Amino acid sequence: MKNSFHIFGMTCMGCQKTVSNKINAIAGVEAVEVSLDSGLAVIQSKRNLSLKELSQTLGSKYTVSSVSQAPPISKDSKIKQLTPLFLIFTYLIAGTLFLSFQLRVGPERGMQLFMGLFFIVFSFFKFLDYKGFPDSFKRYDPLAKKIPGYASFYPFLETALGIAFLGSWQLPIVLSLTLVVLSFTTFGVLRALVGKAEIECACLGTVLKLPMTEATLIENGVMLIMASILLIGYLL
Repeated sequence: MKNSFHIFGMTCMGCQKTVSNKINAIAGVEAVEVSLDSGLAVIQSKRNLSLKELSQTLGSKYTVSSVSQAPPISKDSKIKQLTPLFLIFTYLIAGTLFLSFQLRVGPERGMQLFMGLFFIVFSFFKFLDYKGFPDSFKRYDPLAKKIPGYASFYPFLETALGIAFLGSWQLPIVLSLTLVVLSFTTFGVLRALVGKAEIECACLGTVLKLPMTEATLIENGVMLIMASILLIGYLL
């Protein structure tokens, strides 16, 4: 008999191994496959495993949900879930155009303003559930998985980058750091999408439940393109 569950709270290979070992120890379990990236646990057992039994076995550190209780997200519901992201981008663009007009600045400074507002706004949403953000971010970001404390530090990093862009402070260094950070995050997002991992995007923290979709990839791609254009402009 095959049972499938989503397990939230795994942040490293050690967590994956711990979860696998605990599930294997349950009476009747014959085999188990646990994916750190998607959080999916596929269990082959002699009997049907209940959600309650699995939750008690794994303990309070991990949250378990049944795959059967989570129907596939339709295209319409995805669009509805992504509405906050679309609205935020609309306001960011409108704010950037307004500031650019008031300050009478060119396209390059306009991109700096947009990137500054982007990082400030997105870090704000991460701080709304600061305790819950790291676990969600570690699900897909490579640096967050490997570097202890990076996920907890990330909202502060975004705030600092936002202030630097708005104030035009040390832009070559700030742009280079932005490219490095977002490249790793984009790689993690791309890997999650290719693997069809059913995880939430942590770009707006965990208060707004956003699914990991191509919109996240486009969002990061736009920022990477802007950072590349500005950095090339400074180097030439």
